[in-house]
Amino acid sequence: MTNIMIIGAGGRAGRAATAEAVRRGHTVTAVVRDPARHSDLAGPSVALRAGDATDAAALARLAADHDAAVATVADMAEDPDAFFTRAATALVEGLRAGGVGRLVWVGLASVLPTADGTPLMDTEGYPTAYRSFSLAHAAALSTFSADGAGLDWVALSPSGDFDHTGRTTGGYAVAPADAAGRIGYADFALAVLDEIDAPRWSRTHVGVEAAPDA
Repeated sequence: MTNIMIIGAGGRAGRAATAEAVRRGHTVTAVVRDPARHSDLAGPSVALRAGDATDAAALARLAADHDAAVATVADMAEDPDAFFTRAATALVEGLRAGGVGRLVWVGLASVLPTADGTPLMDTEGYPTAYRSFSLAHAAALSTFSADGAGLDWVALSPSGDFDHTGRTTGGYAVAPADAAGRIGYADFALAVLDEIDAPRWSRTHVGVEAAPDA
């Protein structure tokens, strides 16, 4: 049994990761900004706690006695570059201080390389409306790379986007960025928990999509 801290457990990806962790027999500390809004998450294997992804000291306290962490966070009311850089810095400092060595960061497909190595956001025809948000995610990855010595991190994202229809396949495949790629939240959670239970990747960004034979 593994003790996992899931930061941002109230969102769709966080809830799916929490459910998959419990299904596998792990215990979860579900960290959210406002526990009163997510009381349904609490259960025999899930402790619900208040926390801020940009507060290194609070993360360190919460992280004690945990084996791994998942972070799936955003703050749409704040400047994205400031938020994601602060969150990445706080995670590096807080998890290191709390003795957690493994982090799965839920990233963004737009900064994932395509098959020819071009970031998806730089491919022809890719929407530019959220480019600043994409660049902020890229800055977070740069922070992990530059400052995350001693932290075994991996960024996981859909190869293109989440499938919001609720469709599940029971599997996933590693894939380069592809705007047409889709994966459901439950299938994405399989990849997240696999990277805790039996890590394959370290200090890199990996894309996943629904299992091709589904």
